[in-house]
Amino acid sequence: MTPATNPLVAFGAGKVILLGEHSVVYGYPALAGPLSFGVTARGVPARSCQLDVPATADAAQKRLMRKAFSRAARLVGEPKVKVTLEPQLPLSAGLGSSAALAVALSRVLLQAAGRAPSPKETARLAWEMEQEFHGTPSGVDHTTSAEEKLILYRRVQGPAGVVGRAREVKSPRALSVVVALAGARSPTKVTVGALRERQARWPERYRRLFAQVGRLVTEASKAVEAGDLEGLGDAMNVNQGLLGALGLSSPALEDMVYRLRGMGALGAKFTGAGGDGGAVIGLFLEPGPVVAKLTRDGVRCFASQLAGPRPHGDRS
Repeated sequence: MTPATNPLVAFGAGKVILLGEHSVVYGYPALAGPLSFGVTARGVPARSCQLDVPATADAAQKRLMRKAFSRAARLVGEPKVKVTLEPQLPLSAGLGSSAALAVALSRVLLQAAGRAPSPKETARLAWEMEQEFHGTPSGVDHTTSAEEKLILYRRVQGPAGVVGRAREVKSPRALSVVVALAGARSPTKVTVGALRERQARWPERYRRLFAQVGRLVTEASKAVEAGDLEGLGDAMNVNQGLLGALGLSSPALEDMVYRLRGMGALGAKFTGAGGDGGAVIGLFLEPGPVVAKLTRDGVRCFASQLAGPRPHGDRS
């Protein structure tokens, strides 16, 4: 560990996909941003490289975390460090909790191995862990977390195979969302697998839907750069309709989408895999009162600024 007596601390941000989940797997762009909530990893000197898994994780999650950690640790020489985790995000809610964990762990492992945790190196190591968590992830989650910026992300064919490409999307206005949890989340693999089966059965129909989502993402990124939050919100609403057409929404998610729109959201949609439940995001100019009202009503929620100018000294 370098230096040997100093504890190491690193943060991995959660993420929301503003537009483009699912279609991003098929080569279309996605617009995603980092949350102010995520996972903190702390490392202290130890006799071997080891992970102290959170007690809140179930047995299957613990096995996956240890397997992913071991895979990443081997790639950096298994530095002698014991790492503990402090998660702020609910697991399996569509908020990139596994990617946040992978990024936080990767940064601590790189530091412990005496290497700089640059976004590129962090993303490379986190990608190895994400493959353990999800098999064949799109790459948007860990890239967003490692870059900690609002990005336009797309998978492209490179000389060595499919790779992810990202560019920052800058907003001249504060871009803030309310994140609210609704329903009981379905396993991502189940939701993604069912969509893949439908796509394979009716490829032309689903290709048209994915392409339409891709066009919406491009329009939305241009709206962000122009400071047109109303245009971004409308694109989010249309994307939600297409997610429903893809068979990915549910009554619990739709109810929360319409609830947020009724509270003044410029746009609202679910984020992540979808299914029976998960996270719903609403684009608000003033998210504070919305979070307060939802919290009083018993809804688990929070607000986060994804891009744009922040009040002086505010890094949340």
